[in-house]
Amino acid sequence: MNKIKITLPDNSVHEHNAGISALEIAKSIGERLSMSTVAATVNDVLVDATKPINEDANVVIHTADSKIGHDVLLHSTAHLMAQAVKKLWPNSQMTIGPVIENRFYYDFDIEGTFSDEDLSNIENEMRKIAKQNHKVFRHELDRDDAVKIFSDLNEFYKIEIINDIENSDQISAYKQDNFIDLCRGPHVPFTGNIKYFKLLTTSGAYWRGDENNKMLQRIYGTAFSSKSKLKDYLAFLEEAKKRDHRKIGKELSIFTFDDEVGPGLPLWLPNGGVILNELEQLAKETEDKHGYQQVRTPHLTKGDLYEKSGHLELYKEAMYPAMDVDGTDYYVKPMNCPHHHKIYSASPKSYRDLPYRISEYGTCYRYEKSGQLFGLMRVRSMQMNDAHIYCSKDQFSVEFLDVCNMYLEYFKIFGIEKYEMRLSLHDSNGLGKKYINEPELWVETESMVRNALTEGNINFVEIPGEAAFYGPKVDVQVWSAIGKEFTLATNQVDFAIPKRFDLTFIDSDGKNQTPLCIHRAPLSTHERFVGFLIEHYGGDFPVWLSPVQIAILPVSEKANNYAHEVQNKLKNSGLRTLIDDKPDKIGSKIRNSEIAKIPIMLILGEKEAKNNTVSIRRRFIGDEGELSVDKLIKNVSLEIKKRSLPYRKSE
Repeated sequence: MNKIKITLPDNSVHEHNAGISALEIAKSIGERLSMSTVAATVNDVLVDATKPINEDANVVIHTADSKIGHDVLLHSTAHLMAQAVKKLWPNSQMTIGPVIENRFYYDFDIEGTFSDEDLSNIENEMRKIAKQNHKVFRHELDRDDAVKIFSDLNEFYKIEIINDIENSDQISAYKQDNFIDLCRGPHVPFTGNIKYFKLLTTSGAYWRGDENNKMLQRIYGTAFSSKSKLKDYLAFLEEAKKRDHRKIGKELSIFTFDDEVGPGLPLWLPNGGVILNELEQLAKETEDKHGYQQVRTPHLTKGDLYEKSGHLELYKEAMYPAMDVDGTDYYVKPMNCPHHHKIYSASPKSYRDLPYRISEYGTCYRYEKSGQLFGLMRVRSMQMNDAHIYCSKDQFSVEFLDVCNMYLEYFKIFGIEKYEMRLSLHDSNGLGKKYINEPELWVETESMVRNALTEGNINFVEIPGEAAFYGPKVDVQVWSAIGKEFTLATNQVDFAIPKRFDLTFIDSDGKNQTPLCIHRAPLSTHERFVGFLIEHYGGDFPVWLSPVQIAILPVSEKANNYAHEVQNKLKNSGLRTLIDDKPDKIGSKIRNSEIAKIPIMLILGEKEAKNNTVSIRRRFIGDEGELSVDKLIKNVSLEIKKRSLPYRKSE
């Protein structure tokens, strides 16, 4: 039998018989590794651990403890769940079951809905199938065979998916026992590899996210390699549920939605208005320091502008329909870019005017499908911390790094300790369709961004095929205080649209040149960023950002007059306060202020009134003693000026 050489990640080389699988290689290393193996990467291709290897290869063995292996485990658990559902609901139809962060879901077409009891029954059936330890087989099919298999099973959604698969793509399915599902794979070798899982919730979801399609029933679940990891993740989900921005936003009266206004169109309540004003003030101060000029643009414009920018060609599905105004199509703006390009072109520019930086908190409108709307994270009306920098190629690296450093400044202010910048690159197969057809400029600008990030020691990874249609972009991922990941903002490089808009500047030789354009929105949209901050802080905002900074709590009616005197002094110093002068006990007033997450409480009695002082109590800290009103104002004002982070017990 032919021998092949297998090179492992530690660069060790092992000789094996041709046809050996990664699972067998794992077994030759150790039984424990073999039991943990779920997939493998062979010569940079992710495959089933049971796939024969017939030539010399670099092999990486994946266990469920790795990111890749965990995703394989999650997806295999989705198949296990689908098998259990089909056994308990034989007439149900399967649709799709993808992996999302640390979880999976599967959508089913059934009569009625899934109950909590149903989820428990499905889990029990999954355990039975897993214990039977069925081998998982991959079958590669031609289109006709695939259609016949799923037609015979009355799986009509699967047939629709098959018909959408490109002719050049290999169609494959996975079978375990008598269950088969359409899938690219890879999957775990045996159902027995799936041990520690939990079904989480169920909800409705439109087929393909389109409200014109049938409502399906979605089940979410998770799976891990050990009982302890599953337990830790379930505890994380419980904490995340407590911090859900929709829940806290309602409790703290920050925002609301109304059916008569429309889905995805948030209404900011007075407390939310305070937070937005503070964020805008921070942005304006920061942008002023970095050399930006503030502009304003209208909420709608002629369709001609979006024809020129390419948005009508490539972005129309995400735009609201045109409105006819005197025979001309107008659109509410999905983004500020074209308007800013017009501001740039409003006057001639020379190299001395560059870099030209303009910013705006502009309101944009995007048509998100109903099934994709989610609290403040996915909305149809958004106020965007948007800016555009027009610069020469020589200035690009400095300007791009300055934007990245602005992100880092914000991360420090908001206590964001973990972040990752994802450089999204184009895919040459999408040129002229998904991307502007300028292959040489793509390569050049991607290299410029990569070099700038590297020179600036910015933490980044590269993601092929996710660029914007007019240039590479950097998506900024951040993690909240409890480790929940959010996509915060995007930083994009545009080499194509300035040319479409005939944007030019006169260089030092007197020649016309086209500037590069950097799109950036480091504070994202108000909606997404406030949603993130609510969950990041759990509603316990730092003093500078808190809608109410100080609660004034008179111990009895005798202290009410003094309480109002103190409030007037605080208000005159720009502090946001409220007085709880209801005839309740002080313990009840403190409890109410704690529930409202007001960071500072002032306890006022006859002693404080006599001494012209206040007794201070802070959330997470407790009593801090007595202080003069003037000293309190000085201390809190300094804390606000510094935009200090929230106090915690450890501080």
